[in-house]
Amino acid sequence: MKRFEAIALAAEVAEERHALLISNIGFPSRELYAQKDRPQNFYMLGSMGLASSIGLGLALAKPRQNVMVLDGDGSVLMNLGTLATLAAYNPENYLLVILDNCCYGSTGSEPTCTSLGTDLAGMARAAGVRIVSVVSDAVGLHNALLGRGLVLAKVEPGNADVPIIDLTPHEIIERFMKCALEAEPS
Repeated sequence: MKRFEAIALAAEVAEERHALLISNIGFPSRELYAQKDRPQNFYMLGSMGLASSIGLGLALAKPRQNVMVLDGDGSVLMNLGTLATLAAYNPENYLLVILDNCCYGSTGSEPTCTSLGTDLAGMARAAGVRIVSVVSDAVGLHNALLGRGLVLAKVEPGNADVPIIDLTPHEIIERFMKCALEAEPS
């Protein structure tokens, strides 16, 4: 499964579930923006490794609001503490989707440790994350997206040919904050 296809499916499910959607920096955010821009999407710009933490904080602050995060294997490897924090708090409204393409796709596809055998799903389980799914096709991903916890989606390396996001960081945060504040009360 291509990452672009996985992101399209996640965007569709996020919209159906009225979820706030946080996206990892670089090409994943650009691909999401090109496919399904909406004010409920927060596109990370320049903060590698923090999408999962931002989403988790939002889920804890808005317990009745579904929150989905699209993160990359390289970013999660930079912030492994987020797995322990996810396990400790275990919010029912949070889904972390790790798009594992075994490389740093936005900077030239240099290999990550997952290409050498690091098992992020195993690390999540060892950290205490209760619900961990590993998927490699669209059907498995769709089913996992309807739940919570952590989904490790195995995707092929490669970036879609999409333009850069033409919103300023201020525009991204302002429209997202408005949606987050208007979302179901906590």
